[in-house]
Amino acid sequence: MVSVVVVGTQWGDEGKGKIIDFLSAQASMVVRCTGGSNAGHTVVCGGNTYKLHLVPSGILYDGVDCIIANGTVVDLKALLEEIDTITSQGFSVDRLKLSDRAQLIMPYHIKLDNMQELAKGANKIGTTGRGIGPCYEDKVSRCGIRVHHLLNWPSFEKKVRNNTAEKNKIFAMNGLPEMDAEAIIEEYKGYAERIKPFIEDTSVVVNEALDAGRKVLFEGAQGTLLDIDHGTYPYVTSSSPISGGVCPGAGVGPTKINRVAGIAKAYTTRVGDGPFPSELFDEMGDKLREAGHEFGTTTGRPRRCGWFDVPVVKYSVLVNGLSDIVLTKLDILDGFEEIKICVGYEYEGKILRSMPADLHILSDLKPVFETMPGWMCDTTACRKYEELPENARKYVERIEELCGAPISIVAIGCDREQTIIRRDLFE
Repeated sequence: MVSVVVVGTQWGDEGKGKIIDFLSAQASMVVRCTGGSNAGHTVVCGGNTYKLHLVPSGILYDGVDCIIANGTVVDLKALLEEIDTITSQGFSVDRLKLSDRAQLIMPYHIKLDNMQELAKGANKIGTTGRGIGPCYEDKVSRCGIRVHHLLNWPSFEKKVRNNTAEKNKIFAMNGLPEMDAEAIIEEYKGYAERIKPFIEDTSVVVNEALDAGRKVLFEGAQGTLLDIDHGTYPYVTSSSPISGGVCPGAGVGPTKINRVAGIAKAYTTRVGDGPFPSELFDEMGDKLREAGHEFGTTTGRPRRCGWFDVPVVKYSVLVNGLSDIVLTKLDILDGFEEIKICVGYEYEGKILRSMPADLHILSDLKPVFETMPGWMCDTTACRKYEELPENARKYVERIEELCGAPISIVAIGCDREQTIIRRDLFE
């Protein structure tokens, strides 16, 4: 049994899609465990770009089973559109399976999401507006609709009518038009017929694969600092994108996880609101954004950019139990004469080496930087670690030293081939 969990170590957008796609060449199964279509993974192969939101990145390989597990929340309309796009690009979805226990994002969840964000005004969280939070709220309050309800249509109809009636009370209180439960039911009839062939008890499927000794890759969404418990609360997502979220999210026990790899961008970005200690507000931040094409896969929003933040990634090493770090987008720093690393924070005359939980403290921090010389040459053609410029290697090794975990893979471009392996994660 060889299983690898891949998680983001920052605020998402670390390049997980590329790395999971790269690792899928060795895996026989890829499992998506948490989140929904608010996540976006971009994969570049042979000069073609593929953007995935809910379907696991392993779908681009023949013979790889792809699982959307029970911890996810699923917008059926968005999922079916993604399936149509994938098939139109020449890929098969025959090996795609959807958990019968996954929660369904309904149209009223999306309306609630946007209503709640608008009501918060200046205190908005910065959600994608895709209904993720309200769907997880219904899951926890035990009134959610799950995929298996599509297989019992009278039960599905009853739940839609009951839930829509409850949500309509909220809409009416806020001066918004009510939603039509019968129209929702009619819309979902077509979705139900199309999605039925994909529905499985995926926890059984995943455990059988592990017990058979197959290589299983668990695909995380978003990043550690967006975790509902361990992130920069309340500017977080509604699920647990850390390694610990894999077990309940996929229905596997912790003894079946062998390795945990954390994806870290060679600098730091964030989409949406919330604290970001190493954020740059000058031309250097603009340069990082343009060089790295830092615009959200899902939202298209420009990402906030800053230097690599050691306390953030070191915290991720701690709460995820990382065995490995994968450093992505090192090539984006090729054109910088000097590169800074945030090694700590200054607060009220003291140096903090870890991330505080209090947002007021996080908002008043001053980053403490260490400056390293850049390498000012193109790294995108390098295929071995020794081929990287000396200063690039020094940068990688300094991050490795500061964060306390080995950097096993270095990505120097978007394409599959632009990946340097220092240590095989499936060993």
